[in-house]
Amino acid sequence: MTSIPSYAHRISKYLRANGISDDMETAIILGSGLGDFATHIEDPRAFSYSDIPGMPQTSVTGHDGTLLTGTVNDHQIIAFAGRFHYYEGFSFEQTALPVYLAKLLGIEKLIISNAAGAINTSFSVGDLMVIEDVIRGNAMISPSGQQRHAYRHHQWVDSVRSIAADLKLPTQRGTYMYVKGPNYETKAEIRYFRRLGADAVGMSTAPELFEAARLELKSVAISLISNMASGVTDGKLDHEEVKAAADARRSDFARLVKALIERL
Repeated sequence: MTSIPSYAHRISKYLRANGISDDMETAIILGSGLGDFATHIEDPRAFSYSDIPGMPQTSVTGHDGTLLTGTVNDHQIIAFAGRFHYYEGFSFEQTALPVYLAKLLGIEKLIISNAAGAINTSFSVGDLMVIEDVIRGNAMISPSGQQRHAYRHHQWVDSVRSIAADLKLPTQRGTYMYVKGPNYETKAEIRYFRRLGADAVGMSTAPELFEAARLELKSVAISLISNMASGVTDGKLDHEEVKAAADARRSDFARLVKALIERL
């Protein structure tokens, strides 16, 4: 797999040498404030990112920096409690490291989560939005030198929403606007993003989705609407609001992820 960086190969070899199973089915990237899902993993093994040679270190509140393996309802999974953002100083290639590791470990299904700000005025804090499409703002967020590939993620949106509906969990569907951060967006930018057709905005996920598409991983992405974006309301944007919204929906989020692990 020459299209995957060498350091990802080294990390995957380390994980295999330390007992990571070859029969894992699903990889999960846990976004801001959503690391609590780790408590639903049975027979967990935890690896601190700091103990894995070559693994980048997270620096953002709500991202623990722990890799976990175990089972969810008898399905083998690996979870990344903490992701890497471009605004922390990582390359776009590094931000997609969990995707590369999933591919190298033979996993075929990827569930990505994030906390995002609502641009669509019909959304509310606490909504779960299944990402149907992405706006990159003409930013090159994938490593250069790779073959062209299509954005494939939208094809599983209806299935995700159907599974959620079976659980009596209402969901939104929408377009995710990727921004590099680290600053929150200005009111003028939010007005511009709304005219482009964006429903929510965030600083992650898009690089992971596009690399998952290139590597032909079945991938779904869910945004927890943790706040209304700048100018949508009169409130001040605050990272604590993200955590509070995640705490309020963590049970519903866990129910949905469990069902996706089993049924998607």
